[in-house]
Amino acid sequence: MQTYKKRDEIPTEYTWNLGSIFSQDEEWERDFQRIQQQLPELESLQGTISSSSSALLNVLQKRDEIYEALEKLYVYSSMRKDEDTTNSKYLAMADRAMQLFVRTSTIAAFIEPEILALPQETLNQYITQTPGLDLYNVQLQDLNRKRPHVRSAEVEAVLAAAGEITDAPDAIFSMIDNADLKLPTIRNEEGEEVELTQGNYLTFIRSKKRSVRKEAFEALHSTFLKQRNTIASTLAAQVKTDIFYTRQRNYGSSRERALSRYNIPESVYDNLISTVSEHIPLLNRYMKLRKRILQLDELHMYDLYTPIVEETTDGVTYPEAQNTIVQALAPLGENYISILKEGFSKRWIDVFETPGKRGGAYSGGAYGTQPFILLNFQEKRESMFTLAHELGHSMHSYFTRNNQPYQYGDYTIFVAEVASTLNEGLLTEYLLKNTNDNAVRIAILNHSLEDIRATLFRQTMFAEFEQQIHSHAEKGEALTADSLTDMYSGLNRKYYGDEAIIDDLIGIEWARIPHFYYNFYVYQYATGISAASALVQQILTEGEPAVKRYLQFLSSGSSDYSIELLKKAGVDMTTPEPVRQAFQLFESHLNQMEELLG
Repeated sequence: MQTYKKRDEIPTEYTWNLGSIFSQDEEWERDFQRIQQQLPELESLQGTISSSSSALLNVLQKRDEIYEALEKLYVYSSMRKDEDTTNSKYLAMADRAMQLFVRTSTIAAFIEPEILALPQETLNQYITQTPGLDLYNVQLQDLNRKRPHVRSAEVEAVLAAAGEITDAPDAIFSMIDNADLKLPTIRNEEGEEVELTQGNYLTFIRSKKRSVRKEAFEALHSTFLKQRNTIASTLAAQVKTDIFYTRQRNYGSSRERALSRYNIPESVYDNLISTVSEHIPLLNRYMKLRKRILQLDELHMYDLYTPIVEETTDGVTYPEAQNTIVQALAPLGENYISILKEGFSKRWIDVFETPGKRGGAYSGGAYGTQPFILLNFQEKRESMFTLAHELGHSMHSYFTRNNQPYQYGDYTIFVAEVASTLNEGLLTEYLLKNTNDNAVRIAILNHSLEDIRATLFRQTMFAEFEQQIHSHAEKGEALTADSLTDMYSGLNRKYYGDEAIIDDLIGIEWARIPHFYYNFYVYQYATGISAASALVQQILTEGEPAVKRYLQFLSSGSSDYSIELLKKAGVDMTTPEPVRQAFQLFESHLNQMEELLG
């Protein structure tokens, strides 16, 4: 396995090309100063929008000019910071970029209220009569949809400035979770005492030795249990923050406000929960198989993550992963593959782990830059799937930015996981089709089943929890450590209770989930994998027509509402059908695994 002790030991072709954004830090500093100098000009335009259509166009163009440059500042400094999180220079630059972002948002807060002060008829005349304003038509019509929820310029400025305060619950939880929480030592598979960390917990909870995963589970959750009242107060404060903005913006519920951001009908959320609930017997069937193969009399919550089959020992080098992914994604056409190869040769990807580098993986970049991917590649099949996943994000970004103007050159969170999960789905089907070794096939099927369990079942359970805690708080009921634990335990009994022992400590798991601070975010993982599963099946059965629809989807950015873009691609998320198709895939893979395992 390839490892590096220092970043400068890594061959250049395995590092990302941040120099394509700014060749020197001095260029970043010059842009930073230039944007600072432009802010008074934007601020001076307050109060001018109602004077003429050209004044409106001037404000929108000036806003976009600043934000487009500001986004490059932020992604450059944050990615430099992620190369080495101990580098104080880039930590400071990223912090300055974020502060400039907040300052810019505060200054720009006058824009939406002033536009909405115009009668809709006047706004429509402006759009049709003024060259250049037609570019903003989709944005302006979407803004009109939000007309009942935008406040005066003065109130909007206050709400924007309040962001640094209302971000506090998430920031406090992050410090507790990442910095202050001290986890105990446990015994590893060799019987040696080792310190448990958030980073190595996944290794231990996946251990083949049951005593190790049980001890890791109890050690982690017992530590959070000791902080239950503090973290309950933090989560309660986050929910109160959500409710504050909900009421300030005149929405009926926090969920309505969260989904309204992208014009997602609440029925999508309800369909997801009801359809997943219908398929819980399928989850139980998988849990029964897990219990049988692991030869357990009782399946506990600490038994859910260990692989139920021996992982094959075959390593996957980075070049091998690249080649396999190219072959797996070939159904998407020659143009897609040529761009994918360009990403490899033009250094989109920072491949290997080095001391101080941020963990995990992500896809990043800004309009006007190439896509970027941070990896910490290990020579395992899981890293190959991670690479395919992040390439899905980056290819989505590439197609969008090369086919849309800046105004629509991004895509919403609602569709963000579709392209990435679709790539994983195509990779899974390719490996299954081209693998004769039953041990490898079983390992791939296990990976797929776990992915759907963790993404579709588990994230929907999280979505139910979010719905419950917000509903309780909106009724004026207190969110305490006990009430949060009772709700969370109840949901685990609903999902796993027929086949697993619901250990008492699982009730405190809510205290360690950072996504509960993201305001109805997690359901989009479940809808994303559902849409992707449906699209994979269409691409593999229909061929060219489905591919054409999909590539158009990738190229559309935010030029239409996400729900409509998916419909054009062939997936209607306002119906339960895509979720049901995801479960058809789950059942197909479960059937194959049961057959192979006898």
